Amino acid sequence: MVDNLKTDLVVKDIQNALVEVKPEYKTMLKNIDEKMPVIQEASSNFHKSHSQFMGVTLDVTAITPVRSIKHTLAEVNKTKNALQEAHIRMQKKAVELKMKQRELLECQDDLEREMLEIEILELQTHSVNAQDSVQGAIRKMNFFVNQYQSLLKHLGVDEITEEMYEREENRYHIMTAMKQALTSARPRGGIIDEGNMIYLFDLGISGAQAQAEVFAYLNTENELMKEGKAPTHEMTMRWLEACADKWEGDPQKFAERRGFTLLDKQSLTNTKKIENKTKH
Repeated sequence: MVDNLKTDLVVKDIQNALVEVKPEYKTMLKNIDEKMPVIQEASSNFHKSHSQFMGVTLDVTAITPVRSIKHTLAEVNKTKNALQEAHIRMQKKAVELKMKQRELLECQDDLEREMLEIEILELQTHSVNAQDSVQGAIRKMNFFVNQYQSLLKHLGVDEITEEMYEREENRYHIMTAMKQALTSARPRGGIIDEGNMIYLFDLGISGAQAQAEVFAYLNTENELMKEGKAPTHEMTMRWLEACADKWEGDPQKFAERRGFTLLDKQSLTNTKKIENKTKH
């Protein structure tokens, strides 16, 4: 019944509800009835918010590995929470369905019975639709769990610590600021926009130096194109990494000038899980 439920709603109930159905509509409804199982099977491929491609290119956009792990785990947790909430809603709807079915067995009034049958059908339809979403969410969650393992392998580690995350933040923000600075400068004649100049200043990086780096990089690209060569994305990534190397100490200096410490180890969670070895 569950497999044919959507088709029943679209075809049989609609057809029964229409007092007069023109012949062409009967033909259309019959065609829908015949094709719907295949359509439903095909639709199951898309019961998720985004494709895997979008997941790793447009959803998780962090430019450094540990930040990518942070964003990946955020997707896992967000999907897990959505699944838990959906599961609770489905359980509640299942109980509501049983209660309506019990009411139907005890009901003697014809109109009340008819209304209960409609409400039961509504609850059954909700259950089918919810299952579609849940299945898509499970695939999404499994994908990001596998991506987490892939990122750990890429880093050559078994687990991520909070200290690793905090130490990489320096590099992440320098590279992100320069990525945005370069992107903003391309349609502006090489000039970095105000927002990213402020970002760079807050990191303790000289706006003049950053502007000079952008000018130099864009000039390198132009020279390559004059020679008939194409600048690559990998070339840009290496330039961003070089910028992170060049200004690695600047955020620390700016923080210390204002009386701050960039890394307070006392405020970190334990870096490794300590095994409780009880002596017997």
